[in-house]
Amino acid sequence: MRRGRLNRIAWITVIVLGLLAPFAVYPVLMMELLCFALFACAFNLLLGYSGLLSFGHAAFFGGAAYICGYAVTAWHLGPLQGILIGTAFAGGLGLVFGVLAIRRQGIYFAMITLALAQIIFFLCLKMPFTGGEDGLQGVPRGMLFGFIDLNKPLNMYYTVFAIFMICFWLIWRAVNSPFGQVLSAIRENEARAISLGYSVERIKLLAFVLSATLAGTAGATKSIVFQTASLTDVSWHTSGEVILMTLVGGMGTLLGPVVGAFTIVGLQHELSSIGSWVTVIIGLTFIVCVLVFRRGMVGELTRLWKRSF
Repeated sequence: MRRGRLNRIAWITVIVLGLLAPFAVYPVLMMELLCFALFACAFNLLLGYSGLLSFGHAAFFGGAAYICGYAVTAWHLGPLQGILIGTAFAGGLGLVFGVLAIRRQGIYFAMITLALAQIIFFLCLKMPFTGGEDGLQGVPRGMLFGFIDLNKPLNMYYTVFAIFMICFWLIWRAVNSPFGQVLSAIRENEARAISLGYSVERIKLLAFVLSATLAGTAGATKSIVFQTASLTDVSWHTSGEVILMTLVGGMGTLLGPVVGAFTIVGLQHELSSIGSWVTVIIGLTFIVCVLVFRRGMVGELTRLWKRSF
């Protein structure tokens, strides 16, 4: 009962803060924070709960951004339809990647995902509909449900916030279900999970596809928010950034990737005036977090809370 009440209080607090956030923080910045927070949460589902380190998650994030942007621009679809098509593309791409990579473990799995992601990067560079090095520009936000004008910042923000909350709830449900418990068991001791009769490869493949799908939702939403899709979205740098966000915030925790994404994107935004030095500062931040907060910021705070109470 007590845990259920705490969960309800936490959800209500997050919703209230999210509803009030655009009145305290620039809405466009909040939308960027939410998009990358969702991307990090999706990645954490794979790394934090499945123990699979992917170096190619930018392929799903950026690939969905391109598909969504093209669908909305060339096919004149609504923003919600574009996001759904981008999400579906990311899920299908995740299935292909997963089938090819899931039987490998450790560094071999990571290298396969990186190699496959570089193929997607090359396709985005060379395919005629992607705009090459210029990317897709001028993606229209359009009208949601035919009457909500997403060109108004508040309307766009609350749409992004609703998408984030729905996807975050899905991740929460997955983690706190028997499926999530099996994922944790596979991460801790895969051989024992196999001995208990679980189809480990199938479960890991399902987790990979779910993670890729939600990462695609984040990328497609970002393309609508910023009205563009670029090579940066599919580059290995973006894959590295989402790993950094997850580790800084705390992998294997629900709120850790959100905190990590807010920290990294916030630093990039606030320190953008100092140019390339922002990379040095983010690197130092990561080193400090690794040395002082080995479980990430949220992970260490959770450990201290359990020790104290």
